Amino acid sequence: MKLYAYLVLIFTLLSCSENKDKILPTERSLTESVYSSVTIQPDSLYQVYAIVAGILDKNLVEEGDVVLKDAILMQIINNTPKLNAQNARLALELAKENYNGNAAILYGIKDEIAAARLKFKNDSINYFRQKNLWNQKIGSKAQFDAQKLNYELSSNSLNLLTSKYNRTKNELQTYVKQAQNNYENTIITTKDFAIKSKINGKVYALYKEPGEIITTMEPLASIGSAKRFNINMLVDEVDIVRISKNQEVIITLDAYNGETFKGLVSKIYPKKDERNQTFMVEAIFENAPKVLYPGLSGEANIIIAKKDKVLTIPKGYLVENNKVKTDDGLIDITTGLQNMEYIEVLSGITKDTHIYNPE
Repeated sequence: MKLYAYLVLIFTLLSCSENKDKILPTERSLTESVYSSVTIQPDSLYQVYAIVAGILDKNLVEEGDVVLKDAILMQIINNTPKLNAQNARLALELAKENYNGNAAILYGIKDEIAAARLKFKNDSINYFRQKNLWNQKIGSKAQFDAQKLNYELSSNSLNLLTSKYNRTKNELQTYVKQAQNNYENTIITTKDFAIKSKINGKVYALYKEPGEIITTMEPLASIGSAKRFNINMLVDEVDIVRISKNQEVIITLDAYNGETFKGLVSKIYPKKDERNQTFMVEAIFENAPKVLYPGLSGEANIIIAKKDKVLTIPKGYLVENNKVKTDDGLIDITTGLQNMEYIEVLSGITKDTHIYNPE
């Protein structure tokens, strides 16, 4: 009697164990997604650099301030550009004086031209008078040749002075333009000592204190949008080909424990990061949290596909990626969508087919 009871107990335990490992496929909605880590960054975030060197005089803003485009953020001290601007202004004034002033070089050449023109006129009269006499066989050949030579020399002299005037005028015009350009350039350089914001945004960081040396190689501040934030995601290279713009993104942030937020893929960067074999993908919030800070981290699932009422089995019941254990042994199946827990069965078994845990 005791032996019978023992055998019944063993049979019952084996039956319960078998029933526990035997299930039927179930119909459910299935969503397939790609996992990614998340970092929150302001839109249009950029680092502010100076294009001139000097010493920081003062920061005119504080971290957290909202600024408008072209607002002055900080002022740099350097007297060299101011001196250069003054010298450039003096050079411009001199160039204009040489070109337009009463004591200009051109006036001296004009006086020479006037004298040359009078001489040419006088030599011309004498030459043609002597020529008429010579044609009448009056006078000597030497006198005629002398008048002709004076006429030709004065003509050449007048032409040379006229050419000199035009050439000098063009050179002086060029000097004026060059001096004007140089002066404007030095004025721009002087203005560059006032560092301005390129966007309407918020000051997220200031890296220098008054009195510190400023170079063109070190950032001075970090500025980005005050309201718009991007969701930066690192996607593994094996999944990047499945990502496209406007796909839905489900986001969880460590700072908002238990809450989920929705977004849409907005940009896919085509260059792979060789260090971690990932691609950068950006998304924008559909329902952003009220408070966000640069650098907040979390996780995201990029929705690849969704299906309603699909036949599914737990992924743990799959054998060799495309088989399941049934009462008839191992059966090949065709699979479809999958998530972390379940996988879609397209063919091979039905919802009435019992399958067993291969473990």
